[in-house]
Amino acid sequence: MRRKRRTISLRTKIVAYLVLIHGVLAVISYFVLRENRLWLLAIEALFAVSISLGFLLVRSFFVPLELIRTGAELISERDFTSQFRAVGQPEMDALIEIYNRMIGRLREERLKAQEQHYFLDRILNASPAGIVTLDFDGHVSLLNPSARDLLGLSDEESLGRSLADLPGAGASLTDVPLGESRVLTHGRRRLKVSRAELFDRGFPRGFLILEELTEELRSSEKAAYGKLIRMMSHEVNNSVGPVSSLLDSFRGYSDQLGEEDRQDFTNAVTVAITRLERLGAFVNGFAEVVRLPEPDRRPCDVRQLLDEILVLLRPELERRHIQCPWEKAEPLAPIDLDRNQFEQVLVNVLKNAMESIDEDGRITLYLAWESTRPVLRIADTGPGIPEEIRPLLFTPFFSTKRDGRGLGLTLIQEILTRHGFDFGLENRVEGGAELWVGF
Repeated sequence: MRRKRRTISLRTKIVAYLVLIHGVLAVISYFVLRENRLWLLAIEALFAVSISLGFLLVRSFFVPLELIRTGAELISERDFTSQFRAVGQPEMDALIEIYNRMIGRLREERLKAQEQHYFLDRILNASPAGIVTLDFDGHVSLLNPSARDLLGLSDEESLGRSLADLPGAGASLTDVPLGESRVLTHGRRRLKVSRAELFDRGFPRGFLILEELTEELRSSEKAAYGKLIRMMSHEVNNSVGPVSSLLDSFRGYSDQLGEEDRQDFTNAVTVAITRLERLGAFVNGFAEVVRLPEPDRRPCDVRQLLDEILVLLRPELERRHIQCPWEKAEPLAPIDLDRNQFEQVLVNVLKNAMESIDEDGRITLYLAWESTRPVLRIADTGPGIPEEIRPLLFTPFFSTKRDGRGLGLTLIQEILTRHGFDFGLENRVEGGAELWVGF
């Protein structure tokens, strides 16, 4: 608008100048040639023709400027659909042709960019891989639906925030260097995170690609440790049975020994047999994970099941001075699950919580409806989970206990996964760890 006012003002000044000059000359001519009316009429006619030609020249001079101004306004308003018609002047028509070609090219480029943007948007929304894009300042500018699901974040929790400020596992994304990939653990999930850059208007912007490897890694791990356990169980059981039988038969020779050696011989054989039995039981404990049957689902009151387990664990809880109250227990409909298998899960979780606390602590139970599903939470006041072992929590044979077999969490994972329940083991902000199960 400012340019338009300046152009109109300049045109008015030029027109006023022409009118003034011709008016002055006309007055002078009148006083000089009033005695000769024929010359006066001729001069006045010449002035009329001159001022008319001046108006035409002013108009022809400002028409290209008007064209340029109108074209600039159309471009600034992103209107690439309007074009100019030829006016019959070679110079103007050449300028109009150049402008029309430029506008046509801009229209094609914008249409192509819109189609590519729409296509990319459809791909991002349908992609099973999570995509997190960052702005020039490193703040989250976009999460596609898969990324929101994998990280458990909403747009309100993430957009406009840096990776370090994201809640939950989002903060661990900052540990992935540019141009590299890493496998991160988020609850029970294993995510392969790759970080790269794209250029936007000549400046770099970062983005991350998240791929879920949970089921793939779990299947490969299960196949590996299943094969190992079966082979180990086969070899050990093939030896334990015959050796135990052989040692047991050796007891019959104790009467042939002297009195001073008989007791030592009997004790040695008994100890050897006992150790073999424990070795068999130890190996069979591993085999339980491999031989775990499909869940026999039946309606079960989870609150009642937990109360029954607490009755069995109460002596140990009292000995350790650990309180185990219900923080919240909403009345929920029975949940379809395998009672025996889920009881194994709860016993393992509670025992792990007690061992983490050791003495003088608190285990809090929570059972309520959250969003669209019932959720069970078991939280303790122990030291929590060290960050360096978080990625190894559900890895078979990994244990922080001196005599641990490293299959407790593996068994929990296997049972809950076969039930189709979502779950996670995380540190709490107020301290301690919490295992949650979404039914």
